[in-house]
Amino acid sequence: MEKLYGLLGGKLGHSLSPQIHRLFFAYTGRSGQYNLLETELETLPQRMQELRRAYAGCNVTIPHKLHVMPLLDKIAPEAAAIGAVNTIKFTGDGAWGYNTDYFGFGRMLDYNEIEAAGRTAAVLGTGGAARAVVKYLADQGVGRLYLVTRDVSKADAHFLEIAPMAQFVDYQTVRALQGDLLVNCTPVGMYPKMEAAPVGAEISAAFSASVDLIYNPAQTLFLRQAQAAGRKAVNGLFMLVAQAVAAQEIWQGERYDSGLIVRIMRELEQTL
Repeated sequence: MEKLYGLLGGKLGHSLSPQIHRLFFAYTGRSGQYNLLETELETLPQRMQELRRAYAGCNVTIPHKLHVMPLLDKIAPEAAAIGAVNTIKFTGDGAWGYNTDYFGFGRMLDYNEIEAAGRTAAVLGTGGAARAVVKYLADQGVGRLYLVTRDVSKADAHFLEIAPMAQFVDYQTVRALQGDLLVNCTPVGMYPKMEAAPVGAEISAAFSASVDLIYNPAQTLFLRQAQAAGRKAVNGLFMLVAQAVAAQEIWQGERYDSGLIVRIMRELEQTL
C-alpha cells in the first residue's frame, strides 16, 4: 500500500509541490501518493488528528506554519529557532516538525558555490521567508549580516534572537553597503509585476552574488541587474526543489545528491 504525503495549507491551487514530489517518486523508484490538503485554520487540529492516523508526512504552507507548532510532539532545533514548521513526519512516536527551507537555502548556496562563512550578506525583507535564510547564514558564521526593511522602528526583534550579530537597516542605508551576498526575500518582481525590483541596479552591482527566492519568472529584474553588472545571479527554483527533497530525506530516512534536485528542477523549468 502506498504511503500518503501531502501539502497542508489554505488555498493551494497553484502549488508546484505535487509535481515536484511526483517527479521525486518517479526518479527514485519510491512509491507514494502526494495530495493537496486545503484546510481552514479552525479545522487544523481535527485535520492533524486525521493525518496522524493515515499519513507518513506532510509539508506545511501559509497560513499554518506557525499554528501547527503547538499541535506537534517535537520540533527540530532549527525550526524552533526560526519559529516556523514546513515539514512534518508522522511516526509511531508522534508528529515531528522541521523547517526544510533552511536546508534548501543551504544546498542552493553550496550548489552555486556561494560562501557564507565570514562574508558580508544583506537580506531584503523581514517576512517569514527571511527567517530560514537568516538562521542558516547565522549558523554558517556569516561575518556581517544586514536585514533590510522599510521601517527599522517596526522591525521584528525575533530576527535578533535568530542572528544576534544582525543589524537592521533601511533601503536608504543599504545603498552605502558593499558585500558578498544579497538575498531577496520579498515578493517584489514576482509574476505578474515583473518589471519591479526591490533595490536599484547600483545595489545589485555592489554585491558579488544575488539570490532571489522568486522562481517565476526565472529571471527577475533583480537578477537581470546583477547579471548586467557581471555578478552571480541565482533564482529560487533550486531552493524550492531542494527543500522538497529535504522533506523526502526526512520521510524516507535517506540522503539524495544534488543531481536529483537538478533533474527535477530541469523538468519543472519546462512547465514554468
